[in-house]
Amino acid sequence: MTAIDIRPLAGSAETIETLAEILVETVAAGGSVSFMHPLSLDAAKTFWTEAMAAALRGERAILGAFDNDALVGTVTLLLNLPPNQPHRAEIAKLMTRHSHRGRGIATRLMLAAEELAIRQQRTLLVLDTATDGGAGSLYKRLDFTLAGEIPDYALKPHGGLSGTLLFWKRIGSSDHSLAVATAMEA
Repeated sequence: MTAIDIRPLAGSAETIETLAEILVETVAAGGSVSFMHPLSLDAAKTFWTEAMAAALRGERAILGAFDNDALVGTVTLLLNLPPNQPHRAEIAKLMTRHSHRGRGIATRLMLAAEELAIRQQRTLLVLDTATDGGAGSLYKRLDFTLAGEIPDYALKPHGGLSGTLLFWKRIGSSDHSLAVATAMEA
């Protein structure tokens, strides 16, 4: 098995094309990532083009998992939150190509996103995942705490309603958390 390299993504046409392919593949397989099936490649490219522009503005960070030179997975860290939430970030769009599932890539992406969030001085991560076929067990293994479930939260990509599970995790040192809280009070 080859080593998987996790790194920030730039918005090249090739990267956007591959991310779009991964998104279309994920939605076609029933992945609940905010889109409905069938998702056109053009719509997926538009999403990733806009996401990359937001990353250039510092509103999010998009990480990629590479198997040699092939982009095989991604996760997004949403950083542009309201002024009263500078201490937190949100995980979004965790996806791995079906050909590469079961190799620990999603775990590696999540750990890299957490490290990046800590470097961004964030002390709380939040995320949600579908109750039907979502990655809840992965997030529990990574020490996220289940806050609760909301029924009938979103449509499944192929139709029908699915609930969502809300998770959170404190990150960074407690000294760091205290420093952020003190800075926010100043």
